[in-house]
Amino acid sequence: MSDQTPHDKHPGEQRTEDRGEQRFAADPTVGNWERATLEKLVFATVQERRAARRWGIFFKLSFLLVAILALLTYYDSTFGLGGDENLGRHTALIEINGEIEAEGSGAADTVIPSLNKAFSDAGSAAVVLRIDSPGGSPVQAGIIVDEIQRLKRGYPDKPLYVVVDEMCASGGYYIASAADRIYVNKASIVGSVGVLMDSFGFVGTMDKLGVERRLLTAGENKGFLDPFSPQSDKHKAHAQAMLNEIHQQFIAVVRAGRGKRLKETPETFSGLYWTGAKAVEMGLADGFGTVDTVARDIVKAEDIVDYTAHEGLPERVLKKFGAAVGESAIKAVAKGSAPQVR
Repeated sequence: MSDQTPHDKHPGEQRTEDRGEQRFAADPTVGNWERATLEKLVFATVQERRAARRWGIFFKLSFLLVAILALLTYYDSTFGLGGDENLGRHTALIEINGEIEAEGSGAADTVIPSLNKAFSDAGSAAVVLRIDSPGGSPVQAGIIVDEIQRLKRGYPDKPLYVVVDEMCASGGYYIASAADRIYVNKASIVGSVGVLMDSFGFVGTMDKLGVERRLLTAGENKGFLDPFSPQSDKHKAHAQAMLNEIHQQFIAVVRAGRGKRLKETPETFSGLYWTGAKAVEMGLADGFGTVDTVARDIVKAEDIVDYTAHEGLPERVLKKFGAAVGESAIKAVAKGSAPQVR
């Protein structure tokens, strides 16, 4: 019986297998596909986890930003306008800066809520309206004046004072005339009680360029004040009648607000404006002062609380520059044909 087991191999066969193993070990690409595949899987898993972490961080930061904006909005709407906290006896301040128009600090929708909060606050001894405006929309100014008169009837013991900074002209003075007293700086610009409607006419330019205006309307006056068509005497007379009517509304508000203090002259309602010193002489203003001096010397409440409805941080952050520019351009075009108290 042979002693060779089934596993024993012929010496020649053994040498062949050894040479094969040597070739297998010498070639790194042979038999390593499992390792390469595993490495690819591990790398893909790591990349996936990194991406997941990045998205997680992004969403967490986004949520945090939204939460911060929400808190700031709440702060602006509550604490920024006095809120419900007890502020003690103080002078309420509201500011109007820039043109009186449908948006901004001079808009009725902005000023009226601030006026209501200032008047209704039990701690406010008086309301000071600080104005720095060249004028603007008679509609917005008229709405604000009507609300001031209503609040003064509802709070007869709470006076409203106006303090003029650089300028309080036309629509700005329209609003100021409803105050109990008006305080200015001697160099402030005050007055301009008048109304204007301005635009451009391009008829002559179009004739020189050989451009023909083709305007079709349903209604003979639908092309009223079209800048590319000749101005008719009828349309000019109608526009002037509207301006005169609005002017008389303006004059009536000034006379009612200033009363016997107003020293009328032929120039008072001519659209001219004067320095603050001259305005005091004419009765368009009552004296010289600032917000601080009025609060300290007139109201006797030196603590000043700002009730102005400022634009919140979310609006500033989310407002798109392109949209703002486009809106401004549309306003500029539309404003040219609208009456302006300037």
